[in-house]
Amino acid sequence: MIKLSPSRLEQVFSNMSSVCVAVIGDLMMDRYVWGDVTRVSPEAPVPIVSLEGESSSLGGAANVAANINALSSKVMLYGVVGDDMESNQLKELVR
Repeated sequence: MIKLSPSRLEQVFSNMSSVCVAVIGDLMMDRYVWGDVTRVSPEAPVPIVSLEGESSSLGGAANVAANINALSSKVMLYGVVGDDMESNQLKELVR
């Protein structure tokens, strides 16, 4: 494993704005739902959740691209998505 000194790490991060990174991979959208378990189903050991909310965020290669972008680097994201409502939401999150 390569260890970077604090000064080298600072140099790497200070140069990130001049770097363009290509990210190629699976584009995903992570979806989260949360709530309270109100009971357990009598048919199977499955919790029944009273839904309180949900959110979506970039997943897979799209998450990697977002993290690189957060470091002020230019990112070129390449991947394939379907033609459905979720892909439209994914494209909006990427923008």
